[in-house]
Amino acid sequence: MNEVRTTMAGNVWKLTVAVGDEIQAGQEVAILESMKMEIPIEAETAGKVKRIVKPEGEFVDEGDVLLELE
Repeated sequence: MNEVRTTMAGNVWKLTVAVGDEIQAGQEVAILESMKMEIPIEAETAGKVKRIVKPEGEFVDEGDVLLELE
């Protein structure tokens, strides 16, 4: 199973994909907010979004699983 992980700590400000969406490698899947900055999170691999692990508004640490892909 492929996963999209966060690259830094922050709050999940906005998800730009939903369960069932087909995504491509390099596609922005979420935006984190940290220290009043918006940080885009991109998928490293292509796949279909199976599950959103961290919803909007939740705090994440660097390396946390954000999405699971099929």
